Amino acid sequence: MLNIIAISGSLRAASTNSALVAALAANAPADCRVEIYDGLGRLPIFNPDDEGERTPPEAARLIEAVTRADGVIVSCPEYAHGVPGGMKNALDWLVSRDAAVGKPAMLVHASARSLYARAALAEIMRTMSFAMYEEVVMEIGLLGKRPAEMEAMLTEQANRQAMRDAVQAFVGFIRGR
Repeated sequence: MLNIIAISGSLRAASTNSALVAALAANAPADCRVEIYDGLGRLPIFNPDDEGERTPPEAARLIEAVTRADGVIVSCPEYAHGVPGGMKNALDWLVSRDAAVGKPAMLVHASARSLYARAALAEIMRTMSFAMYEEVVMEIGLLGKRPAEMEAMLTEQANRQAMRDAVQAFVGFIRGR
């Protein structure tokens, strides 16, 4: 059984990205478990002076979760053509650790409009030595939808199958490494 950690780069309560990672976790294939990391908003701002013995508990929890995961899935909004600060901060906590090195990662998208953030996030993660899985693009256009509309879209059989297929393809990538 593979363990995958899913991270939403949004702190918004009615986040489309958080809804997407929750739906991915709920629709994961039987041969993997997708755990959602929910501590993004509790991470202190990264400071290299706070690494090692001084690593804050929430940062240590993130580092441990990524370290023990077989793979990472990220769904992230775009703010001002870039990666939101909270998501970048989380990655900064991982940058000097081995947690990211060679770790399989896949980006999924809740909006077709987040092209700049997609490119920036992929570049950041490649630079950190994540092994990016980019063969399948998982996108469900949830932008602008109310929670009930998101729920309806995410429970449509075609979208549920698309999520299962994307995660299964990612599982194949992880196992093939």
